Order: sequence, then C-alpha cells, then structure tokens
Amino acid sequence: MKGLILSGGAGTRLRPITHTSAKQLVPIANQPILFYGIRDMADAGITDIGIVISPVTGSEIREAVGDGSDFGVTVTWIEQPEPLGLAHAVLVARDYLVDDEFVMYLGDNMLEQGLASFVERFDTARRAARSLKLGEAPVGAPSAQILLAKVDDPSSFGVANLDAEGRVIGLVEKPDDPPSDLALVGVYLFDASIHEVIETITPSERGELEITDAIQALLDTGRVVHHEVLTGWWIDTGKKDPLLECNRLVLGTLERRIGSTVDDSSSVDGRVVIESGARIVNSTIRGPAIIGENTVIEDSHVGPFSSIGPDCRIVRSEVDNAVVLRGAVVSDIARLTDSLVGRDTVIRRGDARPRAVRMMLGDNCHVEVE
Repeated sequence: MKGLILSGGAGTRLRPITHTSAKQLVPIANQPILFYGIRDMADAGITDIGIVISPVTGSEIREAVGDGSDFGVTVTWIEQPEPLGLAHAVLVARDYLVDDEFVMYLGDNMLEQGLASFVERFDTARRAARSLKLGEAPVGAPSAQILLAKVDDPSSFGVANLDAEGRVIGLVEKPDDPPSDLALVGVYLFDASIHEVIETITPSERGELEITDAIQALLDTGRVVHHEVLTGWWIDTGKKDPLLECNRLVLGTLERRIGSTVDDSSSVDGRVVIESGARIVNSTIRGPAIIGENTVIEDSHVGPFSSIGPDCRIVRSEVDNAVVLRGAVVSDIARLTDSLVGRDTVIRRGDARPRAVRMMLGDNCHVEVE
C-alpha cells in the first residue's frame, strides 16, 4: 500500500502566517504539522509516500522533508499546478499510484488515533474477500474506506448518509440540509477503481473535482464503501484557534525532558521539554510546554500550553496558550495569550502596559504595544 499526502493548499485561513510559509509547516509542539502525518503513515507500515505540493510552497516543503529518510520512508514529489480539488490531486498522482491501494491524508489534519488500525481494517476486509476466490476481483471487498466524525455543524463538511444497517449509501459536499452529523475526516483508503470513477466526474460549482463526488460514483457503480467513526480527537489546523487547541492536546502528551540550562532562580513545573542550548533565567515554565533550541527565557513566565520555537527570546513577559515560531522576540508584554506569532516577529511593549494581547502575526513583523 502507498501513501498520498496532500500539501498543496494555499492556507488562506492562516494568513498572514501563510503569506511566507506553507500551512503544513506551521509547528505543533515545535514540529511541523506535516511531520505528524508522515510519522502516522510510517507507524502504519506505509513507507512509500507521495506528497502533493503546489508550485508556490513546494520547494519549502521539499526542503523540510528531504528524501523522507529521517522518517524511515521514501518520498516521491508530485506537483499539482492548481488547487482544483482533492480528486484532482489523485488525478495528478496517477502515474505514481499506478494500480496500488493507497491511503490519502490531508497534510494539515491531526488525528489522535493514528492510521494503523484504520489501514489494518481495510486490508483485512480486502484479504478476507479475496480468500473467497470468487472471480478476479475480491467480491464484497471495499473499494474505499472513509473515516467519519460527529460534528456540530455538518454543513461545513462533506457528509455521509448511512442506511438503517449502517452502510454508506451516499455522500454530499457541504450540504444545506445535511443527511447526518457524520463529517468526512481527511483520511481515505482506496483501491485502483477510484481512478476510473474520477475520470467520470465533473467539477463542482466551486470549480473543483470533489472527492465526495468520486466516492459517490463508486457507490453508484455498485462498489462497496466501508466507514469507521473516529475515536479520539480530530482537528483541521487550518485556522488559528483550532491550531492552538491542537497544540494544547499534543503538548499534553509530552514526556518531561530538561535538556538544557535552568538556573537556580527558575522553576519548571509539569510536562515540560526544554531543548538543548536553551537558557531559562529567573523564570517559571509551567507545563505542558516546550522550549526550542537556543531560546532564551528571562525574567518571564511561560505556559501552560505554550510552544516556543528555536532561537526565540522571551524577556520580562508572560506567555500562555501560544505558538511562537522560530526567531521571534516577546519583550515586556504583561500577558500574551491565545496567540500565533510568526518567524522573526518582534512584539515589544510601548509606554502602556495592557492586561493581555491577542494576536496572529505573520513573519518579519514588528509590533509596538501601547
């Protein structure tokens, strides 16, 4: 089985951060979001992975991932000239996928449960059907398997319709009148039949080849589509607040590790990771939190639920529930909270001292807080 990770989106909902960086490389607990998906595939035994990239952010993603050897996988790069839908991404990956079964994963999604059990169930169902030896194709075997999650507002997602026996009988993209509260999570498993049905679908009203239409075409042609309802959390990290929530959840799984200097006047409480080269001076770090390499925390309080990237400086400030990217400076800020701070950004207090600051800042900004 192969893997296909989609990393070509423009990330408009995370602007201005994504004006200068790919959304899939925004860090969660100081690791790019994309890396979690690659590791999930590797943990599921999938080591041949195609990554779909755009002409705009592709070179940055290539540089970050490399050849995949750091993850124990082999990466093939596939360029999608325009963002014309998830099914279009499968279309441009056709030469890579050939006739292999594959798992497709959206590169800005995060799952608590991983992929291993999901992939295993699909493989088991297909092998069981093959063992019946009823013709060339595995009779009754799923041609696709989708992951579903109960959501409060299904009209914002692709939605599954199930019959009384719990079988998938239909899918619809962002419906005004949803048939259920079961939304499609950004993980799909397919066999080679997905390619022939993609050739039959037409662009939706928003000009995209929708993966929901392709799966519906599988159903319409008599193929079997299995489903699984998600256990654990699932987060689309494409907006600031869900990204911060995901950061909180992942930080909560960290094992305490102090790999650098903490002076005698500082305290470190709870699940905290301090990377090598960092310095904690007269400060409190309250977990869960992570402090990146060569970062300096001085006369400050950091945490809980904070990821401070490498080469940052936090001075005479309080930071909580925040993701601060590489090279940023936060100085003399009474409280920075609920914030996503871009690379090499400077946030420095002016004459006034506000109670709290809430920001989403792009790279290379300089903000004086009055």
